[in-house]
Amino acid sequence: MNSSNDAVLVGGTIAIDHVKTPDAEGTELLGGSAAYAALAASFYAPEVNLIGIVGKDFPARHLAMLEGRGVSLEGVERSEGDSFTWSGEYLENLNERVTHRVGLNVLENWQVKVPTSLATARVVVLANMSPDNQLQMLEQCTGEGRFVIADTMDLWIGIANERLHEVLGKIDLFVINEGEAREFTGTANLVEAGRILLGKGPRFVVIKLGEFGAMLFSANGQAMGETDSVPCPETFFRCAAFPLRGIVDPTGAGDSFLGGLAGYLAARAGGDFSFENIRQAVAHGSVVASFTCEEFSTRRLEGISAADVEGRLEAFRKMTAW
Repeated sequence: MNSSNDAVLVGGTIAIDHVKTPDAEGTELLGGSAAYAALAASFYAPEVNLIGIVGKDFPARHLAMLEGRGVSLEGVERSEGDSFTWSGEYLENLNERVTHRVGLNVLENWQVKVPTSLATARVVVLANMSPDNQLQMLEQCTGEGRFVIADTMDLWIGIANERLHEVLGKIDLFVINEGEAREFTGTANLVEAGRILLGKGPRFVVIKLGEFGAMLFSANGQAMGETDSVPCPETFFRCAAFPLRGIVDPTGAGDSFLGGLAGYLAARAGGDFSFENIRQAVAHGSVVASFTCEEFSTRRLEGISAADVEGRLEAFRKMTAW
């Protein structure tokens, strides 16, 4: 397959998850940052290519589901080792979780390989993986006018800070959650954190706020009406989250947000990666992520259509307009 101009290339982890919540438990679930992001992107982008590695024990049904939803597995490496696994438990407050076990396995010595046929994708997503792997992937991407989005986690902020800063100097949009943003920038003020992160290299920054939505920051210069302490609408956007009556499993919601955002940009931005288009993408990503929380793993995303996403988006517009 040769990547088209509206293709999304997603690289990162593909995992077997074991998740326990106060009400239920799921085993042998599809997990991993890239798996969630690729599936979410498929609701928008006509071509989604996945880069990652799985072991000999990886459930074939998960790969078949991804292919059935239009995700190309040409870039997924098969290993004779054991797959990457994660086991965790959510507490009564589902914003808090405990990791019980991480099995790096095939990820321990993984070197990212991007097939030449996929290297020209317009939108490149460096989902959560080590900064070394993110840089390896980026070095192999050759698309002209490409737009690069990267995510991270607190582990890399702690043990690979220098390499993470190198990543930030090579990307267009950086996505990070609020706790990590505070840790990375050394400030509790998220508006200030967004500005500090922009100063590290990316043109845009999104800080994820979980059930409270997301904040988008732009480095397009100081717009009219903006001061050192007060952002203006041309450089800052605050998006709500879609309200849910109940949450079953929040695992992968942030990665689904990332993928929905990237898929929207690839399919509908037409190569115009402006603040306004990214603002729209943030809202679309938020809606896709809301579905993820309604069942374990990717099960809810597997059972909905693009029409379901559009229907929820229309309701979201009405809820947040004033």
